[in-house]
Amino acid sequence: MKTTYLLLFTLLFSLSTFAQKMDRDKIKALKIAHITEQLDLSEKEAQDFWPIYNANEEAENKLRNESFEKIKEQTPNDLSENDAKSILLKMLSIKKEKQELDTKYLNDLLKILPAKKVLTLMQANRSFKHKMIEQFKQRHKGEKQEYKN
Repeated sequence: MKTTYLLLFTLLFSLSTFAQKMDRDKIKALKIAHITEQLDLSEKEAQDFWPIYNANEEAENKLRNESFEKIKEQTPNDLSENDAKSILLKMLSIKKEKQELDTKYLNDLLKILPAKKVLTLMQANRSFKHKMIEQFKQRHKGEKQEYKN
């Protein structure tokens, strides 16, 4: 009986993880399509742009995960004052790394794209996030009302 429950739990957990990865992949594909449509890159620009874009996305995800790991590790009540201060300093260091990454990314983009297209990219990223947030709100509208009751 325990084995059956364990197997069922493992299967459900695996399916959940797989679905989350599929959702992430789907969102990534939608974002790429949105950016492609908005930027209207030439073939040469696209060849130069996508490797830089992908490398930046990977580096940003790494920093984001590192920051979340620091926050997730322990609750503030479980920490000593020195440990809390150490985590805050590490988070500040990660923010500085993010700023350096953004500066490098902008400089790399300006080497291959006109400034107007770089601005268009920034607007495309912002509009994509806005669209995703709106879709999320629409999908979870009923749940929010249920929660209030």
